[in-house]
Amino acid sequence: MQKARQSRQVNREVLKQAISDYNALLDEEKLKQSSLDELESRLDEAKLIFGGRKLCPYLRPHFVLESDWKRVSEIGNLIWNSLQKVKEAAITSEEILDELGMTEIERDLISIDPGYVQVSPTARLDSFLTDDSYSYVELNGESPAGIAYSDSARDIFFELPVMRKFMEKYELIGLEGRTKLHDTLLSCYDEYRGGSSDERPTVGIVDLKGLPTQQEFELCKDFFEAKGTPSIICSPDELSHRDGGLYCGDTKIDLVYRRLLVNEYLPIIDEHPALANAYRAGDVCVANSFRAKLIHKKASFAVLTDEKYAGLFDKEELQAIRDHIPWTRMVSETVTDHYGEEIDLLEWTLANKDRLALKPNDDYGGHGIFIGWVSSDDEWKDAVGIALENGDYLVQERVKTAKETFPYIDAEGNVHMTESLVDLDPMLFNGEVGSAFTRLSTTELANVTSGGGMVPTIILRDSD
Repeated sequence: MQKARQSRQVNREVLKQAISDYNALLDEEKLKQSSLDELESRLDEAKLIFGGRKLCPYLRPHFVLESDWKRVSEIGNLIWNSLQKVKEAAITSEEILDELGMTEIERDLISIDPGYVQVSPTARLDSFLTDDSYSYVELNGESPAGIAYSDSARDIFFELPVMRKFMEKYELIGLEGRTKLHDTLLSCYDEYRGGSSDERPTVGIVDLKGLPTQQEFELCKDFFEAKGTPSIICSPDELSHRDGGLYCGDTKIDLVYRRLLVNEYLPIIDEHPALANAYRAGDVCVANSFRAKLIHKKASFAVLTDEKYAGLFDKEELQAIRDHIPWTRMVSETVTDHYGEEIDLLEWTLANKDRLALKPNDDYGGHGIFIGWVSSDDEWKDAVGIALENGDYLVQERVKTAKETFPYIDAEGNVHMTESLVDLDPMLFNGEVGSAFTRLSTTELANVTSGGGMVPTIILRDSD
């Protein structure tokens, strides 16, 4: 253990030196300006736009040591095995469904067998990697965005003049997500059909119209078709269920790449039921299936960290949960366990704001989050009251966050070295970590929807 710790410290020095060398290159005005100009033009060309703004307002990728990436991957795979067990237990347990906060209509949807075993063929774990810790804060198990965006950003950054100069000294490895996404979708379809086929399914990329992620759908469509898989982008109102199939106009869809969130579909499901009806009838393969909702709920972390569910997991999984998942509970008037100590949850939550955050169980984009360590006592008391009244909120223990200085590009095109929160987001494909991107923010929320930005995650070879 001591030897491993010493090796990690040595490698950390390699990483710090690499970042310092990269930043020093930006002191060369000509090199910085040529890199900035190319980045700006390529972002538009590659459709790296989110809600009308450039997705990567930074002039450096996030470097992760190869030894750290190996560790991140191993831990992520182990945690995912635990989440798969939560799904398997929840299917037959009303108690766990209650714990997860599943509504009646959601329970109906998750009761439908999608035709394949994996709960979320594509998923994203949001995490913080520091010098001495690695912690997850939540999971997007339903419809994770960013796979195509990060691949395109990777290609752009590798071609920047400053990166080409940097690679004269350092060896880098890019991560590839779209190929894994494509192969994962096809594997779901093969399992759904009961065997592989040389005939490619027609993929329907389904979501609401006019969303800020529209450009990513186009990137996915272009990539799938370049791989020989016909694809179409459509919305629920354009779908029809007829003749034993799901159609968009005259095009029969064999495989839905579902980017449509359950929360956004339920208000219109009666008006536009074709997707749900075809899925229920087994007339179309849907990935991710509606069962992904089981672990997309943030309360999945409450199940992982609650001692009463420890019997679901083996010894290695329990240690990984303890080391990397923050203690989490649904907010309610109850008595619970906090690492062996019995606590009154509400009293304890009110008394420990500096180590806690409150989150909606089922929302995204940073909406409705209350951060205790930046709140006054009165603000925190009000937040706990809101969470209790809402009835579907989590309280989660604070984790150690990662921060680095990045060259930030402001609205006028000037570059400033700015300390940013660094949220590393490993992407999983059929339960295996296969890619990642990184979200950056100058606030406590590293979320693109709430104003943050993203950069590609690029692996830096080290002595291991």
